[in-house]
Amino acid sequence: MEERIDLHAASNYTTNDAGRVTSANTVTASNETRLAHSVSPQKAALPSCEASCHSSSGVGSAVVPRSRPIMVFAIKAEVADPRASTFAFTAHKTMYGGKRIAEGDTVFVFASENEGGQGLVARGIVTHAEAIAKKRGIARQTPRVSVTIRRTALAKRPLGRRELKHLTDWKDGRPGTELNFKFYRQATNKIVGISDEAAAFLSKCF
Repeated sequence: MEERIDLHAASNYTTNDAGRVTSANTVTASNETRLAHSVSPQKAALPSCEASCHSSSGVGSAVVPRSRPIMVFAIKAEVADPRASTFAFTAHKTMYGGKRIAEGDTVFVFASENEGGQGLVARGIVTHAEAIAKKRGIARQTPRVSVTIRRTALAKRPLGRRELKHLTDWKDGRPGTELNFKFYRQATNKIVGISDEAAAFLSKCF
């Protein structure tokens, strides 16, 4: 059964049991749900990349097992050195399927504007992922994961809060809107699962 994410008025993005991010308008192909897009030609061109490419302690931890196909994620975090060859993030908050991140997955790294970053800075591969156990005695806790990422590419075009902030029609199915919703509707730093379309959109910024 598909688990729906509470998006209030914007209820079109969901996460299925495999962690794949989909929209309310989905189609099935080879037993896989994919995000359906319908972009009107009247949509205004977007700036920059959009125009061109359309620590908490837990009780314990466990390495996230590889039990599914490679998936794609994005992380927004404080990034001290955007050009570093390796990024390490400890006990990072996860949402929208982000807790399923595992070794071998592709990750797009956003330097959080909250800490003076500029948005998308790199793409990489997860070399280690470790789920942080929930604390005892606390009923509701956001899943957290520690990850290490090996950088494979640096972003060549800017993409962040400034470029995405005007995309607020949460039901338009556009990959930029998906990213704006997941990263910037709430300002908290987090790891999120993203759709294949959002991944393709981000890839054109490299």
